[in-house]
Amino acid sequence: MRKLPRVLVVEDEPSIAELIAVNLRHNGFAPTVVFDGAAAQREVDAVLPDVILLDWMLPGESGASLARAWRKNERTKTIPILMLTARSDESDKVQGLDAGADDYITKPFSTQELLARIRAVLRRRAPEIVNDSVQVGELALDAATYRITFRGTELKVGPTEFKLLHYLMKHAERVHTRGTLLDKVWGDHVFIEERTVDVHVKRLRESLGEASGMIETVRGAGYRLTSMNNTGRPAQGAPISAA
Repeated sequence: MRKLPRVLVVEDEPSIAELIAVNLRHNGFAPTVVFDGAAAQREVDAVLPDVILLDWMLPGESGASLARAWRKNERTKTIPILMLTARSDESDKVQGLDAGADDYITKPFSTQELLARIRAVLRRRAPEIVNDSVQVGELALDAATYRITFRGTELKVGPTEFKLLHYLMKHAERVHTRGTLLDKVWGDHVFIEERTVDVHVKRLRESLGEASGMIETVRGAGYRLTSMNNTGRPAQGAPISAA
């Protein structure tokens, strides 16, 4: 029997929570509903969900605070989180993404949009396994074993950041627009905003540590991954081609 994806719904308005749960059950998901951060943490501690729908405004600890805590925890850092909120300003969206959300859904939202976004983050959580390896300078990625090393030290990155780095490394020294990265890394997910790329690049740089300088921001264009010279700085004079 096929295992249904587990969805933890953290929503303090019972009517909204029940509506979400009913639609999830009818579309092949196994929802668990809680109404505050403490209950959400107990559920996560007991069994890891496949995805979390997280309301921003909760009694006690906020959804943004929960997301930050889960992202810092080794056990929960890769769980996809979709933030649900009535806060629709761009600054609020950026704050939600910076807190660790993979996507941001503003209320009111349609059931079909919600389901599509859940399926999208689940697809991104389990990237297609390609039995190849790629190396740029001292940074190496093995897609078959899901390992990244820099100067012999293994690095830990989230699933979306892994796909992003894999693509950048396979197309090193090229400048990629945010739109191109959305198409090539996220696929045909029409709901994702270009600003999302910036957030994931920021996370990727943080995970890469000393290798973070290999990812360059090209003003007015996008991003490029380049090799590093012996000084630890990005190599200069490498050929550049437009994305």
